[in-house]
Amino acid sequence: MFSGIVAEIGTVRGFARNGEAAGLTIEASAAFADAAIGESIAVNGVCLTVVQRQGQTFAVDVSPETLRATNLDELRAGDGVNLERALRLSDRIGGHLVSGHVDGVGAIIDKCPEANAIHYIIQVPKPLLRYIVPKGSIAVDGISLTVVSCQSEAFQVTIIPHTAAVTTLGGKGKGATVNIECDMMGKYIERVLHARLEGESVEQGELTAALLRRHGFAE
Repeated sequence: MFSGIVAEIGTVRGFARNGEAAGLTIEASAAFADAAIGESIAVNGVCLTVVQRQGQTFAVDVSPETLRATNLDELRAGDGVNLERALRLSDRIGGHLVSGHVDGVGAIIDKCPEANAIHYIIQVPKPLLRYIVPKGSIAVDGISLTVVSCQSEAFQVTIIPHTAAVTTLGGKGKGATVNIECDMMGKYIERVLHARLEGESVEQGELTAALLRRHGFAE
């Protein structure tokens, strides 16, 4: 679990396709030097597992599903990536709860500066729009941001100079892709309500309207 507060920009040192999968090697600062094999690190908002570590570099495996669901296959040696280590239970949550499980890939369709802010309009697949609400939270390339407004096929976020400087988003312009993770609470609520209101069980037949009633969810 992450908070969407990017720790630093790492540098891609290698990206190698292996059939339908890939391996990714990243150089980071000393703050990541003690990252243990098996540890989860968010890379551009994608939760990945450290499989090798040497000095200030670590390597992760990227599965076919992750390549399909994210824009990681666009990475090349020398690219910057947003990095965040997993939360400790004692950490402050400066953003919102981010799982690192990307819902889809969006595209920046407009970028407009205003005073000390930069506004981005990001187009996303239509199925994601129902989980995006004004003043709600969203993770864009792993960055916890507040939704300013919603359009028919896009949403707007705004960043300050600090965010532009310490993440990769400041350097992205029109046409660039970004990984999108919607607030997980909306997805859970939708799933439970669907089971309750339609009387249909959810995946694996575990959660049904009858089960909810037995546990105190009144009609």
